[in-house]
Amino acid sequence: MTAEETSKLDELATTFADDLTALTRGVLGEDALRFAALNVGNRVRVSPMSTDERVQRVPVSVNGEAILSLMIRYYCCWDGSSTFLATDQADIHVHYAGISDPLIRFEYVRSSKEPPGAHIQVHAHRDEMAYLLRLADAGRPKQGFRRRKLPRLSEMHLPVGGHRMRPALEDVLLFLKREFAIDTAPTWRSTLDEHLRNWRKIQMMSAVRDAPEAAAEVLRAMGYKVDPPMVVSPRTPDENVKLYWP
Repeated sequence: MTAEETSKLDELATTFADDLTALTRGVLGEDALRFAALNVGNRVRVSPMSTDERVQRVPVSVNGEAILSLMIRYYCCWDGSSTFLATDQADIHVHYAGISDPLIRFEYVRSSKEPPGAHIQVHAHRDEMAYLLRLADAGRPKQGFRRRKLPRLSEMHLPVGGHRMRPALEDVLLFLKREFAIDTAPTWRSTLDEHLRNWRKIQMMSAVRDAPEAAAEVLRAMGYKVDPPMVVSPRTPDENVKLYWP
């Protein structure tokens, strides 16, 4: 990566950090921690950070008491064409106050197909699920048995729509508001709706770049005039297109 590319990546990641700050403060209140961008080599980490550059959790209150917290961490990089900012890894962990083990983990790994790049892991226990995992004689549970380690529900990667349709921080905040009635700023709904619309548009544009012929077909059916490009670039094989990845 050239010095110019590094500088531009840092600039885009800083803009992304400012956007996340606006989102969390618009939903949780102006006291929510500010996000910052930190270059860590060929990626940029975006998260709330302390003065010694450690990731800080964002407090989330219910009835005025900080009962929950969010560990939010993104690693940003260039996309395949070195044109757009891409998420190389994203971690959003919901914690109960004072407990290091999270309740739920919303995660994304850009390079992963197996387990699914976008997934949820739930830190809980059900006897029935543990029994099913112990019955498995192939796959990930079996790997644990080889190490004399019993499988845990938290190790299951629950798919959530693939790389392009994955949930965002906005979805997690809406989940916390709906299910736990977290304290929010008066502007929370309008802020959330605006940022969610922007996120979905960005993901839609990424999906269109993955499948332009399908997008053109739909637009023509709606009455739009769509002409093919004068020079058609070689198409990426379907097995390498993130829209089709689990």
